[in-house]
Amino acid sequence: MVAFQDLLGRVKARIREISVEETKARAVDPAAGPVLVDVRERDEYEQGFIPRAQWIPRGFLELKIEDAVPEREREIILYCAGGTRSALAAAALAELGYTRVSSMAGGFRAWKNAGYAFDRPRSLSPEQIKRYSRHIMLPEVGEVGQGKLLDSKVLFIGAGGLGSPSSLYLAAAGVGTIGIVDDDVVDESNLQRQVLHNIERLGMPKVESAKKTLQLLNPDVKVVPHATRLSSDNVLDIIANYDVIVDGADNFPTRYLLNDAALKLGKPVVHASIFRFEGQITTFLADQGPCYRCLYPDPPPPGMAPSCQEAGVLGVLPGLVGTLQANEAVKVILGVGETLSGRLLVFDALSTKFRTLKLRKDPHCRVCSKSPEDIELIDYEAFCSV
Repeated sequence: MVAFQDLLGRVKARIREISVEETKARAVDPAAGPVLVDVRERDEYEQGFIPRAQWIPRGFLELKIEDAVPEREREIILYCAGGTRSALAAAALAELGYTRVSSMAGGFRAWKNAGYAFDRPRSLSPEQIKRYSRHIMLPEVGEVGQGKLLDSKVLFIGAGGLGSPSSLYLAAAGVGTIGIVDDDVVDESNLQRQVLHNIERLGMPKVESAKKTLQLLNPDVKVVPHATRLSSDNVLDIIANYDVIVDGADNFPTRYLLNDAALKLGKPVVHASIFRFEGQITTFLADQGPCYRCLYPDPPPPGMAPSCQEAGVLGVLPGLVGTLQANEAVKVILGVGETLSGRLLVFDALSTKFRTLKLRKDPHCRVCSKSPEDIELIDYEAFCSV
């Protein structure tokens, strides 16, 4: 028979404990510093947590740690309320082969007593916890990430073939505010691919049809319709209130105008286009990588780039490409993974093949080489000879 205190003493003799002062000093750099893991229960976590800490309750630690920290040599600092559960957890991780595990002495209580800053998670309702449970299970998302999604605002340019699947998946994911720019109405020819709409809404403005569909899918989502076409007069006012822009435009004037306005305001743009059996997607980040004008410095001559209305498009193609756009938007919002910035993903539906082309920033680009205040919005309708 071994008393718990004796067991705890043996465990602490085998593991490494680290003070809150050293933890704070070491955790300044989120990229190169240690991974902080909070092993407390939900009610404790809701009272506050160390910034950038990942929350994995003690009962799930062995089950989820490999997904959260796949590298066994990565440094991990565990903490609980007072330092007991984290010590036991450190011993368990050592048995799993993690070589640089520490327990923060005194736990979160000592962190607060030292006067260090801490964050509070966004409070999710019981209904939201159930709805987004599969997100919350992911260490890369969790409740903090789901809170980011709920607080985010995404603008869709177009409620057509690309805007339909991407907005549906982002609404389902819990993006809190979705704006949609489209001045068209639902036509019967749209229904082959534009899954936001249905036969009962023929003649209805697409933004209104989209609003009905998305709010029925997820009542958490606020849908803001913009029944207009982007122009140099309104583009800055419309995109200013959004965090990410999903570009599903079907014409060159809008794409060029959106590119310039997004660079001017520092907005990330997830761009895609479709034509017959091929789709392309990339992400333009204002502070890094190329922009649309680096990729296409000049628009094609009039008549050289027929639209889907003129050349046709496979109905399932925008579903595939639009879903990839939604994936890119989620990564941008959460700040996880690797975006397509600097890469163009090309999909051939007939051969079911993906190709990735490297994109380079043009140091002499007519737009992104300028400072944002020097970027001027021009009449691209005339520029593109439309």
